[in-house]
Amino acid sequence: MNRRQFFLTLSSAPLLAQTAAPAAELEWVDAKKLTVEGLGFKDMKSPYDRLPGRAEGVVPPAVWNLSRDSAGALVRFTAATTEIHARWTVTNKNLAGANITAIASSGLDLYAKTDAGKWRWLGVGQPKFPDTTAALISGIPAAEREFMVYLPLRNGVTSLEFGVPKGAKIEPGPARAAGSKPIVFYGTSITHGIGASRAGMTHVAMLGRTFNREVINLGFSGNGRMEPEVIKFVAELDPAVFVLDCLPNMGAQLVTERTVPGVKLLREAHPKTPILLVEDRNIQSGFLVEARRKGNEANHAALREAFAAMQAEKVPHVYYLEGANLLGDDGEGTVDGSHPTDLGFTRQAAEFERVLRPVLMAAG
Repeated sequence: MNRRQFFLTLSSAPLLAQTAAPAAELEWVDAKKLTVEGLGFKDMKSPYDRLPGRAEGVVPPAVWNLSRDSAGALVRFTAATTEIHARWTVTNKNLAGANITAIASSGLDLYAKTDAGKWRWLGVGQPKFPDTTAALISGIPAAEREFMVYLPLRNGVTSLEFGVPKGAKIEPGPARAAGSKPIVFYGTSITHGIGASRAGMTHVAMLGRTFNREVINLGFSGNGRMEPEVIKFVAELDPAVFVLDCLPNMGAQLVTERTVPGVKLLREAHPKTPILLVEDRNIQSGFLVEARRKGNEANHAALREAFAAMQAEKVPHVYYLEGANLLGDDGEGTVDGSHPTDLGFTRQAAEFERVLRPVLMAAG
């Protein structure tokens, strides 16, 4: 047999059967039995809604519908396991959007706490409609550690469970430090997280990890407009600081009409809680498109005037974040000139951290 015949014989021989490792038998736990964060209300129609059921018919219909998205919600737990699975049900068959990935919009995003105590990304759950069962990670050491899973940004979740191999331990995540109140963000699609590649890459989520605090995301895509009906629900929460970041959905006249009354509604309910006003980010085509640039400038001027008026009235504990550096100055921080990419969210988080860190330190 020559060499060519030898290799032809080998190539035509049947492949040896490979014995696959048997799938682990899983034990499932409802996420609600673990540590759920990012939801400021208790009386919701669905377990991962962001406004209470009584908001329906009170807030604008679009805000109510968007509040059914689970943006900002997360689950923390400890586990000694070699793998983590999840199964979840979403309400919207549109799993992705023109400027948001399916994983961010409708999937899960898994982080693990390292031995050094830092949160690090570990895996994702790719969604289907309406039900998904997926392995988030496998092949990890079984030593006990803390995990965190972010829920979908732009879809509603009606049920969520985590599965670990039978006999593995999974328990609620540890309590936050005593007296550690959440940060509440009220804003637009940018706060909502549109443009992020996955839910853990929004600036809201990043700041939660940076400050080791719960964060509550009340971003409503296209509908962050400081309506008093919405502000009244925001005022029911008791955070370390309120962040008002609504200008991308408001024109200058609306900024003038609603900013001071909105702050005063919050101040009536919370006399000392810090309130951070955030300028509109600069539309990235504005360096050539004059109308967009002027719109930004008008919004900024209106917010500065409102802030100055409150300073003159001595409204206490109101702070200000300028928008010029939220996305950087190279035009590379957005998907579409408005909504941040992961790079844009990282830059935005750094700007928020710069202003929020001393505010949080002063607030205790």
